[in-house]
Amino acid sequence: MYSTYGYPTSRSSASAFSGMSNGWTIAAAILAVIGGIVLYFTFLSKKNEGKFTGFTAWLYDFLTFKKMVIEHILKIIYLVLAIFITLWSFNVISVHFGYFLLVLVGGNLLLRVTYELTLVILIVCRNTTEINKKLDKKELVDKKEENQ
Repeated sequence: MYSTYGYPTSRSSASAFSGMSNGWTIAAAILAVIGGIVLYFTFLSKKNEGKFTGFTAWLYDFLTFKKMVIEHILKIIYLVLAIFITLWSFNVISVHFGYFLLVLVGGNLLLRVTYELTLVILIVCRNTTEINKKLDKKELVDKKEENQ
């Protein structure tokens, strides 16, 4: 096509990219499904539990959600937000000293309570998992004793 000035125009790079990426998107989705199924039934199988050492053991625990990353992320987010609230409260001091104290103390207190409530959920999850592991071990010991 020609523009209004008589110069030829070509397809935009964005539209060329989107046409090319549709095929790769479908291929990536198919490969991801196949790879996920293969990994689940081979590497992440229950029979492989405890067989790995080093990085592969860490990767196994990470992919089976035995290692939780959310705690570390929440700690970083808490620290960033606490510093932000503290620093931002000094911006409010010019409006009113009472607002400054409210934001400084109340904002950090509210953030801390929210963070701790979120951690309580994670701790309950971790404790439930540990109890479940101990019960499974106890059942195995009981079954061995019954068989002997």
